[in-house]
Amino acid sequence: MQSAPTGRPTQRRNCAWLARYTRPAVLITAAIALLIGVSRVVAEGHALFPGARAGLGFALLTGVVVTHLVAVRGDRWWGSSGSGAALALSMLLQYGWVPALLISLAVVTLVGAARRDRRQQALVHGSIDILGVGAAGLTLAVFGVRPSVAHPWHPDDWTPAILLQLLLGAVAYLVVSRTLHWLCDTPSAALPAAGSAVTAAALLRQGTIALALLCFAPLIVVVAAEVPLLIPLFAVPLIALDRTLWLANARAEEQLLDPLTGLPNRQWLLDRTRAALEEEASPEAAPTPGPAAAPARCALVLIDLDSFRDVNDTLGHLTGDRLLLQIADRIRAGLPPDAAAARLGGDEFAVLLPGVASADAARHTARDLIRSLSAPLELDGLTLLMEASAGVAVAPDHAREAEDLLRRADVAMYAAKRDRCGVQVYEASRDEHTPDRLGLLGDLRHALERGQVELHYQPKVGFDGAVAGLEALIRWEHPERGRVPPDEFIAIAETSGLMPQLTEYVLETALRQVAHWRAAGLTVPVAVNVSPRDVYTDGFTEAVAARLARHRVPAGSLQLEITEHVMLEDPQHAADTLAGLTAHGVKISLDDFGTGYSSLSYLRTLPVSELKIDRSFVAGLAADPQNAEIVRCTIELAHSLGLVVVAEGVEDDETWERLRDMGCDAVQGWLVSAALPPVEATAWLRGRDSDPPPAEAARPTGAGELPHNHQPVR
Repeated sequence: MQSAPTGRPTQRRNCAWLARYTRPAVLITAAIALLIGVSRVVAEGHALFPGARAGLGFALLTGVVVTHLVAVRGDRWWGSSGSGAALALSMLLQYGWVPALLISLAVVTLVGAARRDRRQQALVHGSIDILGVGAAGLTLAVFGVRPSVAHPWHPDDWTPAILLQLLLGAVAYLVVSRTLHWLCDTPSAALPAAGSAVTAAALLRQGTIALALLCFAPLIVVVAAEVPLLIPLFAVPLIALDRTLWLANARAEEQLLDPLTGLPNRQWLLDRTRAALEEEASPEAAPTPGPAAAPARCALVLIDLDSFRDVNDTLGHLTGDRLLLQIADRIRAGLPPDAAAARLGGDEFAVLLPGVASADAARHTARDLIRSLSAPLELDGLTLLMEASAGVAVAPDHAREAEDLLRRADVAMYAAKRDRCGVQVYEASRDEHTPDRLGLLGDLRHALERGQVELHYQPKVGFDGAVAGLEALIRWEHPERGRVPPDEFIAIAETSGLMPQLTEYVLETALRQVAHWRAAGLTVPVAVNVSPRDVYTDGFTEAVAARLARHRVPAGSLQLEITEHVMLEDPQHAADTLAGLTAHGVKISLDDFGTGYSSLSYLRTLPVSELKIDRSFVAGLAADPQNAEIVRCTIELAHSLGLVVVAEGVEDDETWERLRDMGCDAVQGWLVSAALPPVEATAWLRGRDSDPPPAEAARPTGAGELPHNHQPVR
């Protein structure tokens, strides 16, 4: 399993230093212990290893265990085999620590000779077993128990007190050997977090090994004393113990790995992220005071392939899997030092960047990864070009919990997809699910129910001074927040399911106002903006017709403003709905023209009667010749299709004159009037109706006092 750092660079250096110096110390200490033990036994004239049938039985069992260890691949960092440990411990209990040391040395030598790629690992494991045996021998020596080849223990001599001493010796062996295994074999950058799933599983396995050793070692001693030729038969349960433990390790590891790419999965990523956040938040992680000090951060980069579904649909899922393997390899190759990658599922990948300097640094890393993924891929003779989007979230700036950090990276990733910008750093203003926005959603719902949302009306006038209509613009004065920008709460409504209720409220209020004006002799059409969700709602056409009938307002007095986005999800459904509305007499206006991707094609398919040029083109009309040419061509095109053209965002006299010379039909903006509350709009209409200006004097004056930062929003 891929390892990754979980904390500060300081901790990683400390872990590397610990592992680096522990291994030599273990090897040297084990060699000294072995020399001392062998020299003492030889000096006393005793045998180093039991002879006769007992020695043969242990030799045969050792050979089987060695064969088993050579055949099995993929030793894990959390410990060596249970079979070798049980063999060494049983030899210790019956014949003392010197024969046990020789058994461990034999296993190390034979396994290292057979597996050249594991020689160093086998040497370290053998040295650890030697020190574990030495610790057990010292524990027994404290109680005056010193078994040897010359004076082995016999089951008949065992008493409850001796059994307790043997238990303590076994515990000493396990504590020393398992601790040294943990220190020497654990990659310095992969230490599991305390309380993590990895740690819990590792501790459970260590407990299982301990229980198995305590059970098997005394049994081997009993059989060696009574029927030594049966000792080799213990190979079957010992090997079964090893296999059981290794299968458990493999299953535990699979729970943290993606089966296709071999990368860690979501559970692993969250665990690592929690550990990294804890390390960054610890007191030791605080930066040293000074002008150059900068707080370390932890960042998550979420990567999603933009068109992977097309690959699956066109080339098949097996080809898609092979493509994901190549993508995973590229992400691995592009990881900076200390970073770690994971696959979250489908075509989503994540990269953990612990100790990153800033959000800009994380963005730079994300861009490098996206750039590496965009290089051509060769697959079955085809050259594929894949694009990806990435979202970046940084702790503690954007979140302090692993789950929140991942969710906000996901929000940023979808923002990058919408903007087609490749990489996007999380912005709270674009997150529909923050507590603040959820609270605003609840307030908006109550405001609609209590009628606390208002409509203001912004006039549209022709160059002859005639009023072409009014656009209903929604305004919300929050009792605590003050005026909430329309684009903020409308976005919340569109993503929360509240949009139909908001549209009903606006239509009902606007039609009531139109009916009121008509009763007062003011016949002016009103435009209402509707969202794509409204157009896709079943029964929308009938609901609009029913409201018109209820308020006794002619259909021609209502104009619905839509954008090109209404055609993106289901063009046929949208076209049918709009055709039904125009059949009832409702006029359709295409708003924000020029800001989408397929405006010209939609002009042929949408039943629109009016086209509104977006303010982004109108605002720079006087200063930008290219904008002026775009506006001129748009007006000519719309007129050739029989459409009325309205220019939005007109704020100065020069723009007014240029639009008039180009043949634009009407204008809307601060130069004409701001969006007015109903009472003021009524007064404005009465003034225009009672004294309509002549054509040569139709241009408004004195509007320069109005603020130019106003942006009329639906």
